[in-house]
Amino acid sequence: MATRKTSPDDLLGPVTLAVGQEDLLLDRAVQEVVSAARAADADTDVRDLTPDQLQPGALAELTSPSLFAERKVLIVRSAQDLSADTIKDVKAYLADPVEDISLVLLHAGGAKGKGLLDAARKAGAREVACPKTTKPAERLTFVRQEFRALGRSATAEACQVLVDAIGSDLRELASAVAQLVSDVDGTIDEAVVGRYYTGRAEASSFNVADRAVEGRAAEALEALRWSLSTGVAPVLITSALAQGVRAIGKLSSARGGRPADLARELGMPPWKIDRVRQQMRGWTPDGVSLALRAVAEADAGVKGGGDDPEYALEKAVVAVARAARMRRG
Repeated sequence: MATRKTSPDDLLGPVTLAVGQEDLLLDRAVQEVVSAARAADADTDVRDLTPDQLQPGALAELTSPSLFAERKVLIVRSAQDLSADTIKDVKAYLADPVEDISLVLLHAGGAKGKGLLDAARKAGAREVACPKTTKPAERLTFVRQEFRALGRSATAEACQVLVDAIGSDLRELASAVAQLVSDVDGTIDEAVVGRYYTGRAEASSFNVADRAVEGRAAEALEALRWSLSTGVAPVLITSALAQGVRAIGKLSSARGGRPADLARELGMPPWKIDRVRQQMRGWTPDGVSLALRAVAEADAGVKGGGDDPEYALEKAVVAVARAARMRRG
């Protein structure tokens, strides 16, 4: 078996192993490799595979020589769930990887599929840690690193206010940091974050989200139009909608308990637990899924995937409000 240790900076090494359960970090690990491959060859063939798509023998076919000698990136998600026979195929490949093919294994860590994890490490795979953030201090560190990675300064108080306002979802935190960096010049302080997330946001984008998740479509649309007319960025509204729906999904699947206990478990401020409990009435698991899909479509629309961001937001608001009334309907 190959034992050459791949440099952490070698994004085009034969094998990258992303270990953990934090979806944002896993996706970033994948995107780094894909971007590096496409920078080297714009025609890189990227295959994103789930365990059910990688049946025994499929890896040999995917890594067989190409007539056009093209570069490939093979992404294997949830590698811990691969069948025993497919794991054998992957281990055999690790012993003799193919040039110009980058294999990216996403593994949750833990005992399941540990043999594959050990084999990849022994083969010298480049490893990226993608641990789930479970503590407020870890989320605070993440926010600070996001600002630093974008070349901007933010005060400690600003980072704390952002974490308190957004909660535990790293995607939403990263999106909020990116939006602040895009919109604000100079050092980002507590007052700046307050204008977005405890002042203007509460009075506008979060107001839209609150009315929508409560099933009050007409009021949500009215709040949406007012927000847009006053210059609130559409991406802040989709972010608020996503936060509102995800909070309901998290709380509905959590164990019962006091707001303070649930706040620690879910990474929300205690006051938000009480609010979400009031908003949960009428929601079903199917409703949460439908609403999240609608918000994702709107998010794509406001970020350039559609011709009319306002219409995309209106559709999402109506869809969320309808989803909130599924049980009552």
